[in-house]
Amino acid sequence: MDAWNLICFLGALAVLIAFTNQFVLKLQTTIAITTGSVVISLLLILAVKLLGDNSAQSLINVVSELNFNQILLNGMLGFLLFAGAMEIDLRALRRQRWEITILVLFSTVVSTIIVGYLSAFVLAQFGWNVPFIYCLLFGALISPTDPIAVLAIIKQMQAPKNISIQVEGESLFNDGVGLVIFSTLFAVAFSGVEPTFSSVAELFLTEAVGGIVFGLVLAVIAHYLIIKSPDINVRLLVTLAIPSAGYALAIALHVSGALAMVMCGIFIGNVTRSKGASLARISSIRFIKNFWHATDTFLNALLFLLIGMLIVSMSLSLDEILIGLCMIPAVLFARFVSVGAPYLVFRQFRRYDLNSVRILTWGGLRGGLALAMAASIPNDTMLGNGHNLHNLMVIVTYIVVIFSIVVQGLTISPLIKKSIAASESNA
Repeated sequence: MDAWNLICFLGALAVLIAFTNQFVLKLQTTIAITTGSVVISLLLILAVKLLGDNSAQSLINVVSELNFNQILLNGMLGFLLFAGAMEIDLRALRRQRWEITILVLFSTVVSTIIVGYLSAFVLAQFGWNVPFIYCLLFGALISPTDPIAVLAIIKQMQAPKNISIQVEGESLFNDGVGLVIFSTLFAVAFSGVEPTFSSVAELFLTEAVGGIVFGLVLAVIAHYLIIKSPDINVRLLVTLAIPSAGYALAIALHVSGALAMVMCGIFIGNVTRSKGASLARISSIRFIKNFWHATDTFLNALLFLLIGMLIVSMSLSLDEILIGLCMIPAVLFARFVSVGAPYLVFRQFRRYDLNSVRILTWGGLRGGLALAMAASIPNDTMLGNGHNLHNLMVIVTYIVVIFSIVVQGLTISPLIKKSIAASESNA
């Protein structure tokens, strides 16, 4: 089996899990597929370790040869961010734009630093001497949150709108900011960039500002083409060109493709959609929106299955598993502090739901972006104790993400119910 056939079969498997889930478990789709990928990974590990199954081993060999950096960061990520950003409603975000801006910038940076120090402490307890820049790199990749799973639960339960807006806005924007921080630290760790304040700040600003400006230019061009085209299929093809050719061009220009896709998605999802509605193209708008929503769900499902296969191809050690389990409370603590601190200030100027911080903390699920960044770590970087940095990053990230989506995703409902009850009592 070659890599293309593997991806095709995994895609079909993701669809099968999603279809079966509708009638059996009836969980949120991302949670169901994540759980399914974990079960499949465990079965493959058992088949290889205990039974020595040749078919499972050949599958693992194919997975180990995949270029995950190319597939995930340079391929699927642009589509995921563009599709997610198209769901943002700027009118709904406008009232809480300052809160979301602070949460996106301040909270992501603070969480990265806290996780960096805590991971260094945890690793030291296991006798692992890991350079601090790698600890910060882990903090950068695990701090951005994924809105897909928890937003589906929030919307399904009809949670108070202010909660939904905070989770949605912060999650979608911190994807881009988190990736810029990760790219900056990555350049310092592996590309020989001097770790001085001026060089790091210059790299960060070039990536961030350049990505935003490029995204706006690309969005305006795409907007003009979509509005001028009378053919619905051509309009859809224009949107497909944005996260494919547009994302590739952003990378070639050395600006943040992630922020460019977020800006394009927001512009197309709001300005272009509004203009299309005024031109009586409601059916066309709905068709494009549904297409990208389905694409987003499918790619996330495929991503989790791919990473599940990647875990199977690695040699797991007990230390790596224990470190991953220890990092779960560390990441949650960093999330609580980085979100809770701004709310101490916010509450001086406006009333908020009493459960806002708890929902943002427990509902700040980690997902596909964290796994994609972890998989992009070079595979030839060895640590002092002989362990592979790439394996450590992927395994620890996978454990935190699985706990986040399966455990946190399944237990967020009581907090949302409290917010609904409080909102109704104040009405």
